[in-house]
Amino acid sequence: MRSPLAGIVALVALLVLVIVGYSTVFTVQQTEQALVLRFGEMVDVATEPGLHFKAPFIDTVVTIDKRILDLENPSQEVIASDQKRLVVDAFARYRIKDALKFYQSVGSVQTANLQLASLLNAALRRVLGEVTFIQVVRDQREALMGRIRDQLTSEAAAYGIQVVDVRIRRADLPEANSKAVYTRMQSERAQEAAQFRAQGDQKAQEIRAKADREATVIVADANSTAEQTRGEGDAERNRLFAEAYGQDPNFFAFYRSMSAYETGLKGGDTRYLLRPDSPFFRFFADPQGKPEGKGEAKEAGKAAAAEPAAAPAVKP
Repeated sequence: MRSPLAGIVALVALLVLVIVGYSTVFTVQQTEQALVLRFGEMVDVATEPGLHFKAPFIDTVVTIDKRILDLENPSQEVIASDQKRLVVDAFARYRIKDALKFYQSVGSVQTANLQLASLLNAALRRVLGEVTFIQVVRDQREALMGRIRDQLTSEAAAYGIQVVDVRIRRADLPEANSKAVYTRMQSERAQEAAQFRAQGDQKAQEIRAKADREATVIVADANSTAEQTRGEGDAERNRLFAEAYGQDPNFFAFYRSMSAYETGLKGGDTRYLLRPDSPFFRFFADPQGKPEGKGEAKEAGKAAAAEPAAAPAVKP
């Protein structure tokens, strides 16, 4: 029979073996790198993901992130070379390149962020303090971010950190200055708008005057052409009338009289005071338009003169 003590010893030995085996291996993730320290001194760096080994109980493993990390920097007030104050909001991205140096200098990501924020603010003040406000906002922004990144990279190398990128998210005047600048810009734009409007009105007046002048010339040319055409038409009409008169004077006289009746005797308030024997009405008395004989006219005149003389004799 086996002794119970032997079973207990075997179980304890197995348990110790498991504990020793578990403390001998460690796993490195794809997003990590590991430092193997023995009594505070580095003995190995594991950068490849997978299963790794270490001395049990005496070695410790420190994992460090090897992904690209973000550094959010609070807004800082910077004075440009033209003495204008700027509120700059910037951020940086970095990775841990030398895990041992990083661990020995800062030890953790939180401490590294604090140290890098201080270095980033100093680089911002140095670089932006050498240029003007317009260069920061518009002209040289990309080049300035490159200069800040280079300076920050050289300073962060002492901590085993490689700066990947630095970006200026916003660079603007303080709130009070922004209002003053906005008011000045608004007045300048209003002046420019008034100037453009005045130039537009002047141009419109020139175009309108030119159009009126051209319209006057066109109307004058048209009237001249119309008068010329009308004169040619009147000349042709008179020629036709002359030919008609030469062929039949009586019919021509009749036609002209009928035209005069049609034009002069229209409905409305047209009135004429003419003698009954006026030549205007000769076609009313005779379709041939022949005037009365001289003898008949004399007899009619005598009769007309005798009637008023006889009137006073007729009295009771």
